[in-house]
Amino acid sequence: MCWSAQADAVVGGVVAAAGVACLVRAHRAGRPQRLPLAALPVVLGLHQLIEALVWLGTDGELPAALAGAARTAWAVIALPLLPVLVPAAVWCATTGPRRRVLGGLALLGAAVAAPLAAAVASRPVTATAHGHTLGYAIGIPHPALLLTGYLLATVGSLLASGDPSLRRLGLATGAGAFACALLRRLAFVSTWCALAALSALLLRRWAGRPPVAEPAGPTTRRTDERSLDD
Repeated sequence: MCWSAQADAVVGGVVAAAGVACLVRAHRAGRPQRLPLAALPVVLGLHQLIEALVWLGTDGELPAALAGAARTAWAVIALPLLPVLVPAAVWCATTGPRRRVLGGLALLGAAVAAPLAAAVASRPVTATAHGHTLGYAIGIPHPALLLTGYLLATVGSLLASGDPSLRRLGLATGAGAFACALLRRLAFVSTWCALAALSALLLRRWAGRPPVAEPAGPTTRRTDERSLDD
Protein backbone atom coordinates (compact mmCIF):
# COMPACT_ATOMS: atom_id res chain seq x y z
CA MET A 1 0.00 0.00 0.00
CA CYS A 2 1.48 3.38 -1.01
CA TRP A 3 1.06 6.48 1.14
CA SER A 4 1.77 10.10 0.43
CA ALA A 5 0.45 13.52 1.41
CA GLN A 6 -2.33 13.14 -1.17
CA ALA A 7 -3.24 9.59 -0.11
CA ASP A 8 -3.31 10.50 3.59
CA ALA A 9 -5.47 13.54 2.82
CA VAL A 10 -7.99 11.41 0.91
CA VAL A 11 -8.07 8.65 3.53
CA GLY A 12 -8.33 11.20 6.32
CA GLY A 13 -11.24 13.00 4.70
CA VAL A 14 -13.17 9.78 4.01
CA VAL A 15 -12.62 8.34 7.49
CA ALA A 16 -13.45 11.61 9.26
CA ALA A 17 -16.68 11.93 7.26
CA ALA A 18 -17.56 8.34 8.17
CA GLY A 19 -16.89 9.23 11.80
CA VAL A 20 -19.36 12.09 11.66
CA ALA A 21 -21.91 9.62 10.24
CA CYS A 22 -21.12 7.25 13.15
CA LEU A 23 -21.80 9.99 15.66
CA VAL A 24 -25.07 10.92 13.96
CA ARG A 25 -26.23 7.28 13.88
CA ALA A 26 -25.38 6.72 17.54
CA HIS A 27 -27.17 9.93 18.52
CA ARG A 28 -30.28 9.17 16.48
CA ALA A 29 -30.39 5.63 17.87
CA GLY A 30 -30.49 7.07 21.38
CA ARG A 31 -27.26 5.35 22.48
CA PRO A 32 -25.06 8.05 24.03
CA GLN A 33 -22.83 5.37 25.57
CA ARG A 34 -21.60 4.61 22.05
CA LEU A 35 -20.58 8.17 21.24
CA PRO A 36 -16.95 7.91 22.51
CA LEU A 37 -16.25 4.88 20.29
CA ALA A 38 -18.27 6.34 17.41
CA ALA A 39 -15.92 9.33 17.56
CA LEU A 40 -12.88 7.10 16.93
CA PRO A 41 -13.06 7.39 13.10
CA VAL A 42 -13.14 11.19 13.47
CA VAL A 43 -9.96 11.06 15.56
CA LEU A 44 -8.25 8.65 13.16
CA GLY A 45 -9.37 10.65 10.13
CA LEU A 46 -7.91 13.84 11.60
CA HIS A 47 -4.79 11.83 12.38
CA GLN A 48 -4.33 11.00 8.70
CA LEU A 49 -4.94 14.62 7.73
CA ILE A 50 -2.21 15.65 10.18
CA GLU A 51 0.12 13.08 8.63
CA ALA A 52 -0.50 14.70 5.25
CA LEU A 53 1.04 17.83 6.78
CA VAL A 54 3.94 15.75 8.11
CA TRP A 55 4.58 14.52 4.56
CA LEU A 56 4.67 18.11 3.33
CA GLY A 57 7.11 18.93 6.12
CA THR A 58 9.49 16.15 5.08
CA ASP A 59 9.37 17.52 1.53
CA GLY A 60 10.30 21.00 2.76
CA GLU A 61 6.95 22.47 1.74
CA LEU A 62 6.02 23.71 5.24
CA PRO A 63 7.72 26.17 7.60
CA ALA A 64 9.83 24.36 10.19
CA ALA A 65 7.62 25.42 13.11
CA LEU A 66 4.44 24.13 11.45
CA ALA A 67 6.12 20.89 10.40
CA GLY A 68 7.32 20.32 13.97
CA ALA A 69 3.85 21.01 15.37
CA ALA A 70 2.33 18.52 12.90
CA ARG A 71 4.81 15.81 13.94
CA THR A 72 4.07 16.40 17.62
CA ALA A 73 0.30 16.40 17.08
CA TRP A 74 0.58 13.14 15.13
CA ALA A 75 2.61 11.55 17.92
CA VAL A 76 0.19 12.69 20.64
CA ILE A 77 -2.73 10.96 18.92
CA ALA A 78 -0.82 7.83 17.90
CA LEU A 79 0.99 7.20 21.18
CA PRO A 80 -0.62 8.40 24.43
CA LEU A 81 -4.17 9.09 23.20
CA LEU A 82 -5.21 5.88 21.43
CA PRO A 83 -4.34 3.40 24.22
CA VAL A 84 -6.52 5.45 26.57
CA LEU A 85 -9.36 6.32 24.20
CA VAL A 86 -10.01 2.91 22.64
CA PRO A 87 -10.41 0.73 25.77
CA ALA A 88 -12.27 3.47 27.64
CA ALA A 89 -14.67 3.93 24.72
CA VAL A 90 -15.25 0.17 24.40
CA TRP A 91 -15.91 0.04 28.17
CA CYS A 92 -18.52 2.79 27.82
CA ALA A 93 -20.27 0.93 24.98
CA THR A 94 -20.33 -2.45 26.75
CA THR A 95 -22.64 -3.80 29.45
CA GLY A 96 -22.47 -6.83 31.71
CA PRO A 97 -19.57 -8.70 33.30
CA ARG A 98 -17.20 -7.99 30.41
CA ARG A 99 -16.80 -4.47 31.75
CA ARG A 100 -14.47 -5.79 34.46
CA VAL A 101 -12.02 -7.08 31.87
CA LEU A 102 -12.40 -3.92 29.82
CA GLY A 103 -11.82 -1.79 32.90
CA GLY A 104 -8.54 -3.62 33.44
CA LEU A 105 -7.54 -3.02 29.83
CA ALA A 106 -8.41 0.66 30.22
CA LEU A 107 -6.09 0.86 33.24
CA LEU A 108 -3.40 -0.91 31.20
CA GLY A 109 -3.87 1.65 28.43
CA ALA A 110 -3.45 4.50 30.92
CA ALA A 111 -0.30 2.88 32.32
CA VAL A 112 1.14 2.58 28.80
CA ALA A 113 0.12 6.12 27.87
CA ALA A 114 1.95 7.74 30.79
CA PRO A 115 5.55 7.02 29.63
CA LEU A 116 4.54 7.62 26.02
CA ALA A 117 3.17 11.05 26.92
CA ALA A 118 6.33 11.82 28.88
CA ALA A 119 8.46 10.87 25.87
CA VAL A 120 6.46 13.05 23.48
CA ALA A 121 6.58 15.98 25.91
CA SER A 122 10.32 15.76 26.58
CA ARG A 123 11.81 14.70 23.25
CA PRO A 124 11.59 16.08 19.70
CA VAL A 125 9.56 14.04 17.23
CA THR A 126 11.31 13.35 13.93
CA ALA A 127 9.84 11.85 10.76
CA THR A 128 11.77 10.36 7.86
CA ALA A 129 10.36 9.13 4.56
CA HIS A 130 11.11 5.47 3.74
CA GLY A 131 9.79 5.03 0.22
CA HIS A 132 6.03 5.46 0.57
CA THR A 133 5.88 5.36 4.36
CA LEU A 134 7.02 7.58 7.20
CA GLY A 135 9.23 6.44 10.06
CA TYR A 136 8.85 8.34 13.33
CA ALA A 137 11.54 8.53 16.02
CA ILE A 138 10.98 9.81 19.56
CA GLY A 139 13.24 7.76 21.81
CA ILE A 140 10.63 5.76 23.73
CA PRO A 141 11.99 3.71 26.65
CA HIS A 142 11.34 -0.06 26.67
CA PRO A 143 9.63 0.02 23.24
CA ALA A 144 8.87 -3.72 23.03
CA LEU A 145 7.16 -3.76 26.44
CA LEU A 146 5.15 -0.62 25.74
CA LEU A 147 4.14 -1.84 22.28
CA THR A 148 2.84 -5.08 23.78
CA GLY A 149 0.77 -3.19 26.34
CA TYR A 150 -0.39 -0.75 23.66
CA LEU A 151 -1.74 -3.50 21.42
CA LEU A 152 -3.31 -5.38 24.34
CA ALA A 153 -5.16 -2.23 25.40
CA THR A 154 -6.36 -1.23 21.93
CA VAL A 155 -6.82 -4.43 19.93
CA GLY A 156 -7.49 -6.52 23.06
CA SER A 157 -10.36 -4.34 24.23
CA LEU A 158 -12.11 -4.68 20.87
CA LEU A 159 -11.69 -8.46 20.91
CA ALA A 160 -12.92 -8.68 24.52
CA SER A 161 -16.02 -6.55 23.93
CA GLY A 162 -18.33 -9.47 23.06
CA ASP A 163 -19.83 -7.50 20.18
CA PRO A 164 -19.30 -9.24 16.79
CA SER A 165 -18.83 -5.94 14.96
CA LEU A 166 -16.21 -4.73 17.41
CA ARG A 167 -14.50 -8.11 17.30
CA ARG A 168 -14.25 -7.83 13.52
CA LEU A 169 -12.66 -4.42 13.96
CA GLY A 170 -10.26 -5.92 16.50
CA LEU A 171 -9.33 -8.75 14.14
CA ALA A 172 -8.80 -6.30 11.27
CA THR A 173 -6.56 -4.00 13.31
CA GLY A 174 -4.73 -6.94 14.91
CA ALA A 175 -4.03 -8.50 11.51
CA GLY A 176 -2.89 -5.09 10.27
CA ALA A 177 -0.50 -4.76 13.22
CA PHE A 178 0.98 -8.18 12.49
CA ALA A 179 1.40 -7.44 8.78
CA CYS A 180 2.92 -4.03 9.43
CA ALA A 181 5.37 -5.50 11.94
CA LEU A 182 6.56 -7.96 9.31
CA LEU A 183 6.60 -5.69 6.29
CA ARG A 184 7.08 -2.15 7.57
CA ARG A 185 9.26 -2.40 10.65
CA LEU A 186 10.77 1.06 10.18
CA ALA A 187 7.36 2.66 9.71
CA PHE A 188 5.21 0.34 11.83
CA VAL A 189 3.22 2.93 13.75
CA SER A 190 2.53 5.11 10.72
CA THR A 191 1.32 2.24 8.53
CA TRP A 192 -0.70 0.56 11.27
CA CYS A 193 -2.49 3.80 12.15
CA ALA A 194 -3.46 4.24 8.51
CA LEU A 195 -4.86 0.70 8.33
CA ALA A 196 -6.65 1.21 11.65
CA ALA A 197 -8.26 4.34 10.22
CA LEU A 198 -9.61 2.40 7.25
CA SER A 199 -10.76 -0.43 9.53
CA ALA A 200 -12.68 2.09 11.64
CA LEU A 201 -15.14 2.41 8.77
CA LEU A 202 -16.67 -0.79 10.21
CA LEU A 203 -17.99 1.32 13.07
CA ARG A 204 -20.47 3.14 10.83
CA ARG A 205 -22.92 0.22 10.78
CA TRP A 206 -22.24 -0.70 14.40
CA ALA A 207 -23.15 2.76 15.74
CA GLY A 208 -26.88 2.37 15.03
CA ARG A 209 -27.33 -1.34 15.73
CA PRO A 210 -29.09 -2.69 18.83
CA PRO A 211 -26.69 -3.78 21.56
CA VAL A 212 -25.70 -7.44 21.73
CA ALA A 213 -27.54 -9.18 24.57
CA GLU A 214 -25.35 -10.79 27.22
CA PRO A 215 -25.94 -14.54 27.76
CA ALA A 216 -28.35 -15.27 30.56
CA GLY A 217 -26.61 -16.21 33.81
CA PRO A 218 -27.58 -19.02 36.17
CA THR A 219 -29.75 -16.73 38.33
CA THR A 220 -31.68 -15.49 35.32
CA ARG A 221 -32.26 -19.03 34.04
CA ARG A 222 -33.52 -20.25 37.42
CA THR A 223 -35.94 -17.32 37.62
CA ASP A 224 -37.25 -18.08 34.14
CA GLU A 225 -37.70 -21.74 35.01
CA ARG A 226 -39.73 -20.93 38.13
CA SER A 227 -41.92 -18.59 36.08
CA LEU A 228 -42.64 -21.40 33.61
CA ASP A 229 -43.47 -23.82 36.47
CA ASP A 230 -45.95 -21.34 37.89
